[in-house]
Amino acid sequence: MAGEQPIVAGVAGRYATALFELALEEKVLDKVRADLDRFDALVAGSDDLGRLVRSPVFTADEQVKALTAILQKAGIDGIAGNFIKLVASNRRLFALPQIVRAFRALVAKHKGEVAASVTVAEQLSDAHLKSLKDALNAVTGKDVDLQVEVDPAIIGGLVVKLGSRMVDTSLRTKLNSIKTAMKEAR
Repeated sequence: MAGEQPIVAGVAGRYATALFELALEEKVLDKVRADLDRFDALVAGSDDLGRLVRSPVFTADEQVKALTAILQKAGIDGIAGNFIKLVASNRRLFALPQIVRAFRALVAKHKGEVAASVTVAEQLSDAHLKSLKDALNAVTGKDVDLQVEVDPAIIGGLVVKLGSRMVDTSLRTKLNSIKTAMKEAR
């Protein structure tokens, strides 16, 4: 282990590693990941919750009280719920997005998964999503954890990021290439 490079570092890495080890020991890794993903989605979908997470203006007690009510309403309990409240009580709530990312990376490494990010112009159907995931699984030979982002600005096609590789087949990129080629032809 001494020769291995840690995949996470800093405050986020320490918290994520502690949570990962506890969830692994208690055999609730998937539940904790699902709960953290749900909380992450709640933060992304609410400006007020995002402000509560990022702002140093709120005291630890205020953050814990507010989060207790939010977590209860969202059905996030157990290790993930207690962890989020612990992070708030330690005044580290601002680091929670990085902690969640680091935790996902640890889970992916543990499960032998590869993270892929796909940007599309419009929401994919379940059939297209499955075929895309199957194609990426075949290319990598591993299970792919697929994060899909919708960005109408790419007009059409896909932008796939898999590890350090990126494949951009978006219509926006192709149109920009044609535009550049036409400028050079003058």
